[in-house]
Amino acid sequence: MSEHTYQTVELVGSSPEGVDTAIENAIEVANQKFGDPSWFEVVSTRGHIENGKVGHYQVTLRVGFRLAE
Repeated sequence: MSEHTYQTVELVGSSPEGVDTAIENAIEVANQKFGDPSWFEVVSTRGHIENGKVGHYQVTLRVGFRLAE
């Protein structure tokens, strides 16, 4: 196995549709802003409640980017 070095960025994705969409939204923005992400880790999940129902799902991610060798 090759040795690699990664840089991480912490992001919060949100979506009214669900946790999966919140993750996908955060990964899409990470790709646009920072380049090609290699992996992600879910750090926490929470939500926003409106009128007794889930308004938005919020997922904190640690996103890793492999640094050039």
